[in-house]
Amino acid sequence: ILAGTALCFTPIPGKVKQGLKEIFGTAPAARSVDEQDIYRQAESRIRGEIEEKQEQFEKEITALRKDLENARKKEPDDTQRATTPSSGALGSVTDVRKLRSGIPFKSEVTVGKGGIASQERVDEASFTASYHLQLRLPQAAKTLAELERSNPKLAKILPGLPAMIEKAEVSTWFEKIYQAKVTRIRRDANTLNEILTKHNLYDCESILNLRKENGQRVFFLQAEMDVVSDGSDGDRLPTMPDEIVNSSHYQPFTSYGWKKRGSGVNPMIAGWEGRIKGAEKELAAAGTTVDRKAWLKERIGYLKRGINDLKARSFLIAEYDPFIVIPVSILTSSDPFAPKAGDYAVVVHGEKIYPAIVGDGGPSFKVGEASLRMAVEINPKSSSYSRPVSDLKVTYLVFTGSRESEKGPPDYEKWRQKCHELLQEMGGLGEGYQLHQWEDKLPKPAPPVPVPVPVESLTPAPPTSAAPAPGAAPE
Repeated sequence: ILAGTALCFTPIPGKVKQGLKEIFGTAPAARSVDEQDIYRQAESRIRGEIEEKQEQFEKEITALRKDLENARKKEPDDTQRATTPSSGALGSVTDVRKLRSGIPFKSEVTVGKGGIASQERVDEASFTASYHLQLRLPQAAKTLAELERSNPKLAKILPGLPAMIEKAEVSTWFEKIYQAKVTRIRRDANTLNEILTKHNLYDCESILNLRKENGQRVFFLQAEMDVVSDGSDGDRLPTMPDEIVNSSHYQPFTSYGWKKRGSGVNPMIAGWEGRIKGAEKELAAAGTTVDRKAWLKERIGYLKRGINDLKARSFLIAEYDPFIVIPVSILTSSDPFAPKAGDYAVVVHGEKIYPAIVGDGGPSFKVGEASLRMAVEINPKSSSYSRPVSDLKVTYLVFTGSRESEKGPPDYEKWRQKCHELLQEMGGLGEGYQLHQWEDKLPKPAPPVPVPVPVESLTPAPPTSAAPAPGAAPE
């Protein structure tokens, strides 16, 4: 157990690098500010996922130790042991059940008669197993009829959409994303790890390349909606709950970021500085292993880089800002239809149309994510752990190349106006439909408390005595 615990820490830097390599490939010598933001956010998310699994592993080890201690205390003597009936009957036993991931699972154990144990233990055929996983890759929905199976009102909401769909092409990203899913499933199946759920395998109904009459490209995505709850900005939100500030999983970055404009201190810095102090304390402890020290040093370096970023830049806040998430592999590609961080977008669910921007980058093997603010607006029961829409009934339209030349803090009314103009270029909204108007729900600083004025200062001052009249002139 102790060896397993130690090994849990050593591969994290390697896993982070491998994860980033899968997304970005060979890193160029220099990156633009845009790429740096995306890279920073992707690294932060990968680290958060790995460290969360590590913490869960530690909890399981602790629970196992406790169970063993309790079992040792309660262990009966030999005279009290119950006899267990033999389960070595020959033949096959089949069990069919549905895994937690939603995949029907059939297992079969066949027991036959063999020779002596010393012979069977060296015979490779005496104890074998096979793992056969079968799945079907979907085709992209590409006709209006197919797309309206998810939302029958699409043509009424967007009257210009049918003509664009007639000339649409299925994006190569539809196949690439599903191939990324298959690659991940094959890797996890080969190592008997937990595999992608059936729900997350079939999370994308379609990705299409559309063009407006003026030639502008539109990235069309139909999928579900998961929730992202990342981001921080000391200028707009100088205080955050302690459970977020001190969380090792909350990611303070988003792929959309801008140079800090105010003097407000990012509240996440305090939590990250606390993590550095904790790591330095463990690093100095006598019992810390060499492998653990190497991991701690690497982690401290990462945390310090993050603090520098939080001091210099601001980011979106998922709880307050409406934005959507696009896979990082798409954001960083050279595909002319691929969205970039900051591009304007609209989200259609039911008969509601929401203006937004592309604000964050997600994993390369899943699609359909939006900020917590967007999720709660669509479904008030949404949370960081509960998606707003599980069916493939959300339509995302991203106006490729529409982002502003200079990034800055969100301006919801400007976003709405820009999305309105971009929609007008493709036929506008149908009669009776309008864009949602986002309300700024960020806490506003309390107005200054007036300083009480002393009562005596309000009492009128006595009039000054007049100068004496000049004496009468002598006669």
